[in-house]
Amino acid sequence: MIGNKNTLTRLKRVFLEGFSVSDITEPLVSFDATAPAAEVRAFMQELGYETVGVRVDGVVAGYVNREELKSGPCRGCLHAFDAAEVVPDSSSIPDVVVKLDQLPRLFVTAFGQVGGILTRTDLQKPPARMWLFGVITIVEIGLTRLIQDRFADGAWQSFLSEARLDKAKALLAERKRRNQEPALLDCLQLSDKGQIVLRNEDLWKTAGFRSRNKGEESMKQIEALRNNLAHSQDIIVHDWQTIVKLTTFLDVLFDKHGLQTQ
Repeated sequence: MIGNKNTLTRLKRVFLEGFSVSDITEPLVSFDATAPAAEVRAFMQELGYETVGVRVDGVVAGYVNREELKSGPCRGCLHAFDAAEVVPDSSSIPDVVVKLDQLPRLFVTAFGQVGGILTRTDLQKPPARMWLFGVITIVEIGLTRLIQDRFADGAWQSFLSEARLDKAKALLAERKRRNQEPALLDCLQLSDKGQIVLRNEDLWKTAGFRSRNKGEESMKQIEALRNNLAHSQDIIVHDWQTIVKLTTFLDVLFDKHGLQTQ
């Protein structure tokens, strides 16, 4: 069943704040500024590193990119950190998703010093995949609440085919057999709930979709992401823009419409 206000407040805290960059950050390997560029490049080539840190007087002061390293000391290719590409290790995953949509990497600080590096690939790690599963669940809860609030009399059933309704009713009967007490709406698939919302203009606008066509496209992308998560497929190559959209969509659900917590 749909959670109450306190439950949703806790969900918001978990999914917007409960996972942080520190859960998925890789340590930033670093070299002294006087290290020979050719040797550092060979090391990076062997381990597949594109970027490493550079220490000046014992402190990581910037970074070098592998393709720029030719000859001489590393300091000749040193890039100072730009404030836009540096984030604290307490940053939330939604915050870094937005930044990684614009930047190839982020550098992560702990105790005021850069010590980690983060790329899109790190979102393949279990904590990030768990977070994404949770986000999709929150989206589904939001859609359910919109339908429930608009069609308290169950009139939403007219938007589904008889076959889809029969499938939901069969699941409802099975759950009742197991002494569960769900509503029929809770037995619908995510795609069913999306279809109901997208067949009502007020609902798809409230859900944050720009148009019905855009909504249908987004729902297909969300389902594809969920399937790729479930089957341990690459979600960066296939689903990156969907991940970015979900980050924004989550804010819409929590702060404006179906999952208001204030």
